[in-house]
Amino acid sequence: MNPPNPVVYLLGSQAVSAVPLAPYHPLACDLLNDLSSELRASKEATAYPDVMAFAFWCRKANITQLQSQFEDGRTRLGLGLALHITPSNVPINFAFSFAFGLLAGNANIVRVPTKPFRQIDIICTTLGRLFESPKYAELKAMTAFVRYERSERITAALSENCGARVIWGGDASIKDIRKSPAPVRCVEIAFSDRYSFCLLDAGAILSLDPDSLKRLAEGFYNDAYLMDQNACSSPHLIIWKGGSADAAQEKFWTAVAEVAAQKYDLSAVHAVDKYTLFCHDAIKGNNVKYTRRHGNYVYRVGLNKLTKDMDALRGTCGYFYECDVANENVLAPIVNGKYQTLTYFGIDKTALRDFVIRRRLSGIDRIVPVGKALDIGVIWDGYDVVKTLSRIIDVV
Repeated sequence: MNPPNPVVYLLGSQAVSAVPLAPYHPLACDLLNDLSSELRASKEATAYPDVMAFAFWCRKANITQLQSQFEDGRTRLGLGLALHITPSNVPINFAFSFAFGLLAGNANIVRVPTKPFRQIDIICTTLGRLFESPKYAELKAMTAFVRYERSERITAALSENCGARVIWGGDASIKDIRKSPAPVRCVEIAFSDRYSFCLLDAGAILSLDPDSLKRLAEGFYNDAYLMDQNACSSPHLIIWKGGSADAAQEKFWTAVAEVAAQKYDLSAVHAVDKYTLFCHDAIKGNNVKYTRRHGNYVYRVGLNKLTKDMDALRGTCGYFYECDVANENVLAPIVNGKYQTLTYFGIDKTALRDFVIRRRLSGIDRIVPVGKALDIGVIWDGYDVVKTLSRIIDVV
């Protein structure tokens, strides 16, 4: 494998050892736990909530739990070498993708975003220190983090000996990457453009005391604002169950705006972009019932009804579409394969699960409480990622 320049190696080198390990190999589990400890002890790392979320995920207790859920009595090995192409707009995604590949027993080449996020430097530097230990010499030889501008030639060179490719990005980006050939037996997982929304029970909101309301608002803030609504699991559409929800909406959005005003750094360019979209929707939106603002932090566009093209309505930096419904059954006609995460509050999760199954929906891969939208895990977009990135050795 000789990828053409310019490829910058942030960690590791061109000579990556592709000899597989068993999933949840003790060395892999120890490395992730040590990485967790190092990051949580770093003053610089603690300034980044997404780094802390990754560090918390990597801790021994969580990895042990994931391993116990993984074990099914079958014998497995990694697929060899996994190439990860990670999204340009989510700083920490590359680290999770690497962890998934590592836990599956693979050597990993991870293409990180070309944008110089500080989170990338922190994790690469910390991993580099851990790789200086003789204990992790084998894993060091199995790992490379690279950065390069979009290039079909480079991706093809890096794909040449892959047993797996994990591709994160928009639909167009994934199609471009697939122009770079991979071995015929290469397993490919693609995490493409998705759409996520939130279902709130109006009565449950009205019954909240101030402390509970604040916790809910903080959870919603984490879902939507931490990634400027760029994460595939961040909500764009808010569905209010229970008929007319004016009082509940006012109570909820006022609380969200208060949290955002304290925590969110809204840049001038994003404020202008959001206001421009707001004006466009107010003037051109045929389905618009009302528009509301809570300062610059919350923009709301009320809709008369839900339509089949709802996934085309996307907000940014605190811009949301909302609609009142009598019950969740009216959601079935709008849900397509683009829908990924449904966050909820005040609604029984079992009823939501049964609704998805009963209506045989082609979308909604995740149903999680408000505040958990960004909690990435080994089950993602309907895939068991670690199992998919390993192979079964069938012994009879």
